[in-house]
Amino acid sequence: MSKNVVVLDYGSGNLRSAERALARTGAQVTVTADYDTALNAEGLVVPGVGAFAACMAGLKGVRGDEIVGRRLAGGRPVLGICVGMQVLFARGVEHGVETEGCGEWPGTVERLEAPVLPHMGWNTVKVPDGSVLFAGIEEERFYFVHSYGVREWELVPGDGFGQPLVTWAEHGVPFVAAVENGPLMAAQFHPEKSGDAGAALLKNWAGTL
Repeated sequence: MSKNVVVLDYGSGNLRSAERALARTGAQVTVTADYDTALNAEGLVVPGVGAFAACMAGLKGVRGDEIVGRRLAGGRPVLGICVGMQVLFARGVEHGVETEGCGEWPGTVERLEAPVLPHMGWNTVKVPDGSVLFAGIEEERFYFVHSYGVREWELVPGDGFGQPLVTWAEHGVPFVAAVENGPLMAAQFHPEKSGDAGAALLKNWAGTL
């Protein structure tokens, strides 16, 4: 029986491409901002493109931060993509302005230090042992489009769901490319734009629902 997945529509993100990519995993996908539908779905995807502050404002506008928190309190899966991953951290700093994030993980989203920004295109990732998201695709490349990222992982062992699995990538400096933390998972890259590798990652995630 196909799983029920909601792509949260809060005014940011490649909603239709995410919807199509998830549908190819066999999931039944709904794009909506409806609170109860998003809360009760078997899986929730939080996309996001653009500025951290604008995404947080949009997310709060549909009570998305509350939906994420309530889902995680009940052990219900959430997948953040691109800025949808960034807003899960404690804060974002853009142009000297600090914006509070959802705070599911400690850490700061900040500008990457690299000769060329944005970081746009295909890149390899360094996957930790035991990854579910990257099972069978550990050596693949994924498609990134961003100028900001999390450069330091600050969560100490013993917090939350136990020690998360953190996948790293590098563009000028190392940054967090993906996180697997119990029901909360996220990717800085765009699985929906990452061809067969991205499709396999989404299928791996759908398999956890």
